[in-house]
Amino acid sequence: MIQLAAGQARVEILPEMGAGLARLWLGDRPLLRPWSGIKADGPFALAMNLLAPFSNRIAGGFHHDGSDYALPPNLPGEPLPIHGDAFQRRWLVTEQTDNSVALQLPDGSFGPFRYGAAVRYRLDEHGLAARLELTNLGVMALPFGAGFHPWFPRSSQTQIRFDASGYWPENAQHLPATRAAVALPPDLDFAGRRGLPHGWINVGFAGWTGQTQIDQGPDAVSVRVSSDDLHTAMLYSPSAGADFFCFEPVSHPVNAHNLPGRPGLVTLAGSDSLNVGMRLDWGLSDDRSA
Repeated sequence: MIQLAAGQARVEILPEMGAGLARLWLGDRPLLRPWSGIKADGPFALAMNLLAPFSNRIAGGFHHDGSDYALPPNLPGEPLPIHGDAFQRRWLVTEQTDNSVALQLPDGSFGPFRYGAAVRYRLDEHGLAARLELTNLGVMALPFGAGFHPWFPRSSQTQIRFDASGYWPENAQHLPATRAAVALPPDLDFAGRRGLPHGWINVGFAGWTGQTQIDQGPDAVSVRVSSDDLHTAMLYSPSAGADFFCFEPVSHPVNAHNLPGRPGLVTLAGSDSLNVGMRLDWGLSDDRSA
């Protein structure tokens, strides 16, 4: 386990579990849902996962440049491939200081994708920056995507605010129910600060403006999620009784490989790269009310 510190902020990274985050604290207060500490609980018990060479689910495969490519399921209980394989692989530490670390996945391989990945985490007193780079190591040009999957604490006081232009409703297979994003219904419009839905939510938002404020009440720490590179976001929580929710900055919606125009995906020729970043800042108040 890698540990970084800056002032009162501390973060732990697990190279052997997809270079994901185990814990992120400010003093004794968790900013992300802490890892259970049990590897058998799997990667989604972590505080954050890296997503590559795509994010979320694909409907079994895709057609590209005259060829059909099948993608196998990669998690028990999941009938569709989800989140690529970077989060399931052991990464190598290539550089480390007191407050930063660089890790590499030299041999990513999922279906037709052959790729290398590198991530750098940099911690300061006020925030954590993560930058993820993917390089196509194959000979075929393919549509790549990437993202970040943080798991935030959820309580009765949790409220979020962000702007988006639309969303993709979810069907029974957890795939988009529409071929394009549709207008936001009132209960999914988070332009004003509001609590999370009480029931299941697992939808992608189009046109995310790259800023989301997460307020956790007066006894916890507010967090701002930001990205200049990613313009789609997933919001997931199973119910109001869950102790977590996910707000995931990603390059593309669920099943983008099979949607018109392949929104957000980047076709990389051999040796081409995709570079995306995300930052978590804490202690920032939101001056917009609900």
